[in-house]
Amino acid sequence: MSEQRLIDTTALETALQQFADARDWQRFHTPRNLMLALTGEVGELAEIFQWLTDEEVVRLADDPARFTHLQEEVADVLLYLVRLASVLQLDLNAAVCDKLQKNAVKYPAPVVLPPAA
Repeated sequence: MSEQRLIDTTALETALQQFADARDWQRFHTPRNLMLALTGEVGELAEIFQWLTDEEVVRLADDPARFTHLQEEVADVLLYLVRLASVLQLDLNAAVCDKLQKNAVKYPAPVVLPPAA
């Protein structure tokens, strides 16, 4: 399954590298610092959902300002995750394919029997 291309972050990794280079942020982009920044962003994403009911969460898209905030926080999480993987020279596609394959074994789809006649 790892030969399959489910995600390609190459262009994003390059853009993030250029962004960091332009600001001389390499010294700050250690795996530890990136993981801590990612954790902070996940916290900010969680804060959006805090105290909302499931129904209210589903309706976030109805409020443009709140939905924009949601999009920004999801993007921040993705950006830090991709940057962390890049700094660690981790192939996200291979990791995702491997994990999906392991999950399929760990959590097999239930066998659905035809209805009794």
